[in-house]
Amino acid sequence: MPLSNFEYLQLMPFIIIGLGIILSIIIEITVKKSEEILAWGSILLFFSTALYSIINIYEQGILFGGMIEVGGKPAIFNFIFNIGAMLVVMSSIGYLKKYGTLYGEYYILIQSSVLGMMIMAGSKDILMVFLGLELMSICFYVLAGINRKKLSANEASMKYFLLGAFATGFIVYGIALIYGVTSTTSIIKIVENFSIYSGNIIFITGSLLLLIGFSFKIAAVPFHMWVPDVYQGSATTVTGLMSTTGKSAAFSVLIILLTAIFANNAPNIFKPYFSAIAVLSMLLGSIIALSQNNLKRMLAYSSISHAGYMAIGLAASNSYSISGIIFYLAAYTFMNIGAFSVISIIEGENDSRIDIDAYAGLNQKSPVLSAFMSLFMFALAGIPPMAGFFGKYYVFVGAIESGLTWLAIIGVISSMISVYFYLRVVVYIYFKESSENFQIEVTPYSLSSVIISGALVLTFGIFPDLLLKLITSVITL
Repeated sequence: MPLSNFEYLQLMPFIIIGLGIILSIIIEITVKKSEEILAWGSILLFFSTALYSIINIYEQGILFGGMIEVGGKPAIFNFIFNIGAMLVVMSSIGYLKKYGTLYGEYYILIQSSVLGMMIMAGSKDILMVFLGLELMSICFYVLAGINRKKLSANEASMKYFLLGAFATGFIVYGIALIYGVTSTTSIIKIVENFSIYSGNIIFITGSLLLLIGFSFKIAAVPFHMWVPDVYQGSATTVTGLMSTTGKSAAFSVLIILLTAIFANNAPNIFKPYFSAIAVLSMLLGSIIALSQNNLKRMLAYSSISHAGYMAIGLAASNSYSISGIIFYLAAYTFMNIGAFSVISIIEGENDSRIDIDAYAGLNQKSPVLSAFMSLFMFALAGIPPMAGFFGKYYVFVGAIESGLTWLAIIGVISSMISVYFYLRVVVYIYFKESSENFQIEVTPYSLSSVIISGALVLTFGIFPDLLLKLITSVITL
């Protein structure tokens, strides 16, 4: 049955990105200095897709015979993915010139990865989830090694590829078992008969394998082993993309897959699993981050602990906690991209100046970057009135409502531990004497990325209801 004109309008975010990728490939092939055109083209492409998605958020529907959902919750994720990618592209322009890796295909890969994320967030069929996941993952494997002259980047790309392929094996095997029991890959049909299937051990095993595969993607303990090395070795701007929008895409799928529990008030049979990975991720991530001097490794372990906080919401499995996860993902995306944008500006050639010692006395070299880096550290630590505080607050309240008060208490303890390594950066910036003299080259694009990230973190922190009301209005449980 052909799509109507209205359905084409609903699909417009996918159409915009798809046409943008095709146009970018043509420009890359035909234009000599394509990288400059593609950078600005990507910024315009991501901004227009994000704007269209959020304007048409209430135009909800399910298309292609129940395969893709448009509007509503996927529209919010589309906004997060596209604005996050836009900020990464802005901070990449100066960074890639610094390393001599300003390739046009870099921007095409980011565009393709965002399309994969959007497919994941809108999927109503397990095969569509897999299609989106592979599109995103393959782009990330290449992007991790985009600085191909660096051995550490090659190592990061290879590690990510091998362990990512290992995780994909879990996901494919899980899908096979689920299909074997249900004879369908439609998430809608599986949801309708969830109470019947939940008593089948093969179905539970398949679901658990699927969750384990996505636990790799969200970097939850004990499936986190790839994170520190990959984050450290990859280009800093790529690390910012992988740790935020990539994580958001994986969480969007986990939320979709658990719809049966939320919608039908079925018992949350996966509560012990999510509770366990939440506790392990929060505590291990925060404790190991204490000993890190390399800022990229510190933020890698920080990313693991934040995955733990969000996993609390999955364990709680109520509408408040799911709204809290989506709010948290939005806040985390912008404060983490902001932090990595600052790191990419300060970073010198050959991975120099990414240790915390390089930030000693930074206030004297660049008061603006110092202020924004401090803002991002406060937000990541969850200090009010930053967006990071409200992200944790909503998730913890959802846990308490579900009788998981003990999990919320462990989350608070982990947050208290994390305050030390975040504020340590601020102490170095303002209260330590600089031991190294270097010139900071700030491009207008990179600075704009930092400023926009900071503005969004402050806006969501001071006016959290702006985003939360939007999220709760489209969450139907």
